Order: sequence, then C-alpha cells, then structure tokens
Amino acid sequence: MTSSGDRPDDRMDAWQVREANVWRVLPFGGLIVGTLLAVFAPTPRGLPLAATLPVAVAAACWIAWFITLHPRWQSRRALMTVYYLGMLAIAAVLVVASPWYGFFAWIGYVHAFFLPGRWRIAGVVVTAVLLATSQSGGLPVVSSHWAIWLVMVFFNVTIAGAVSWFAYVSEHQGEKRKRLVAELAAANRRLTETVRENEGLHAQLVTQAREAGVLDERQRMAREIHDTLAQGLTGIITQLEAAEQTRDRSGDWRRHVDNALALARESLTEARRSVRAIRPEPLEAARLPDALTELGGRWSARHGVRAEVNTTGTPRPLHPEVEVTLLRAAQEALANVARHAAASRVGLTLSYMSDVVTLDVRDDGTGFDPEAAAPRPDGGYGLTAMRQRVTEVGGRLDVESEPGGGTAISASVPALPGGAG
Repeated sequence: MTSSGDRPDDRMDAWQVREANVWRVLPFGGLIVGTLLAVFAPTPRGLPLAATLPVAVAAACWIAWFITLHPRWQSRRALMTVYYLGMLAIAAVLVVASPWYGFFAWIGYVHAFFLPGRWRIAGVVVTAVLLATSQSGGLPVVSSHWAIWLVMVFFNVTIAGAVSWFAYVSEHQGEKRKRLVAELAAANRRLTETVRENEGLHAQLVTQAREAGVLDERQRMAREIHDTLAQGLTGIITQLEAAEQTRDRSGDWRRHVDNALALARESLTEARRSVRAIRPEPLEAARLPDALTELGGRWSARHGVRAEVNTTGTPRPLHPEVEVTLLRAAQEALANVARHAAASRVGLTLSYMSDVVTLDVRDDGTGFDPEAAAPRPDGGYGLTAMRQRVTEVGGRLDVESEPGGGTAISASVPALPGGAG
C-alpha cells in the first residue's frame, strides 16, 4: 500500500518545485560563467571590464529582485513583462560588451514564458538574435560576418522556435490535465456526497417500505380473519343458539349441531389458507360462477333462506385477486343478510361485461339507512372490509337500502384477465 506522498501527482508536484528552484539559480550560473570568461579570456572587440562588471552586477540584482526574492510575481503578467524587457536590455548590453555573456542571454528562452500569449514568440526571436550575435563573436563589422550572423540567427530562431512551441504545447496540455484532474476530483467529491445521500435515502425508503409492508400485511390479515374466523365463529354461535332453542326436537337439534361442526371445519381450513396467502378453496376447485353457486347453495341450506345465483354475459377467467374480491364480497353480503336482514329471499347476480364484472346481492329483508348506519358494536369490519377489498383492485362498492325496503349491494371491479383456473 503506497502512502499519499508516493502518488504520481504528488511526485509530479515535487519535481515541478525542484525544477522551478533550478531555473531560479541557472541565470546566476550563466552570469558567473560569462563574467569569468570575460575576465580570463577577453575577446578582441569586447568592452573594458570596468564597464562590463557593473552591468553584470545590475543583471544579477534585477533577476534576484524579480525572480529569486519575489517568486509569486511570476503570475503577474504585466510585472513580468517589465522584468523581461529589462532583462533583455541588460543581456543585449552584456552580449555587445562580451560575446561570452551568451551563456547568460539564453535564459531569455525560458523566461519568455512569463510573457502573455504571442509575446512569447517575440521574446524567443529576440533571444535567438542575441545568441546568434554571441555565437558569431559579436556584432558583425564586415560583409562576410553579416552572412554568418544571419545564418546563426536563422538557425537559432528555427531551433528555439521549435523547442518553444513544443514546450508551449506541453505546458498547455499540462494545464489542461490539471484542470481535468481538478474537475474529476470535484466530480468524485460530488459523487461521494451523492452516494452518501442515496445511502441515507435508500435506508429511509427501505424503512418506509418495511413499515408499509407491515401495515399492508396487518390489513390483509385483519380482512382475512374477518372473512374466515369472524364469520365462521358468528355462524357457529348462531347455529348453536338455534340448537339450544330446538333441544326438544332431536332432528332440528342435530341439524344445527352438524351445521356448526361444518362451519368450524370450513373456517379452520380457510384460516390456514389465509395465513399462507392461498386462494380460497372454492376457487381452487371451480370457476367463480360455480363457486358462487356452491356458496349460495350451502348458505341457503344452512339458514333456510332461498338464495338464487345467476350469471349473465360470457364467463371468463379473471385475475385471481379480482375473483377472490368478488367471492369475499358475496360471503360478507350473505353473512350480513343472515345476521341482520331477516330476509325470505336473496338473489346474487354475476355480470360479465367488456371491461368490468359486477356482483349484485339483493335481499327483501328489513333494510337500513346507509347514511345513519353506526359502526358495528362487535368491532367487525362489515361493509368497511368489503369496500377496502373492492377499492384495492380498482373497483367500486355501492350500497342501496332503506328501512323495510331490503338491501342491494353492487361491487363493480375491472375485468382484468387471468390464467385459466
């Protein structure tokens, strides 16, 4: 595992720092070399040392002030332009004074990058002219020297221009890479923050989904308990009460007891299927119209009230949830008739239409006022559970009744297709 100081970008930054330090020292090295050569190997056309050395000292002070002592000034283009023009003027005087100062003048190539934009090219050209003058032994004084001087100028301009161009491209690409790295780092930070926010949101959604799932399961179990255990226990109590009243008639007493036992077995079976979220047993063995016919027959035999079941339209397989909803609605409606209506006749009509299926349950019992109906004192769900079931599958439940006028319940649900069953 590498430490943060071993990363490539850190090594590159350290190298650039060392490079900058070298470039700050090299001008003084070139100035010292030129001065030593001017002292110990003077050229024939050079100026006296008394005139040259003060200029060399001025050059050292100029560079030290702008570059060595104030490195941060290098980002100030206007100030660096002043520095560069002064440095070129001093270098020109030194090269004229002694060609050996070409060792100093070449620094103009490097410091030309302190200039803005195209001014760098002008700086490189002027520096190339100074170096050509140094390499040709000073300013040309005869015609033959002019030809050599021009060749040297062309050579220096060409080489220096090419090198400077590649350096400029490299610098531009380096800045572009730095911007790209900075943008990537910023994008990574934003991505990290987004991931952190998403983790929190995901945890919140999971918690909400779990709570919603628990609530939905509680509501489902409450409805299933009402549709199975509550209705079954109510029917058992009704049959046992009837058996108590017919204790002196053994035939009737036996019939009510047998009905109570049958209800207990059916309720136990349906309760087990509800816990495991399995379709009601009548729908496992028959289609919905047949299941309703069987339900009406059992209910009629148990309560002694005639129940007619009719089907209109063309029966077809529906989505399991739709069929369960209609079957449970029929069970609840018949249970309400048995407990409250005192009816002599009940009719169930299952109607298959193009886009909806409707179950109508009508009785000729005592009826009630739907607007004034109070909640069930036994805590049962009644019409509430029926309406919840129908609404959950996208349907609608309507209740019409009046005191003494019977009751009509209509459950309309979408005719969602399902597999054959």
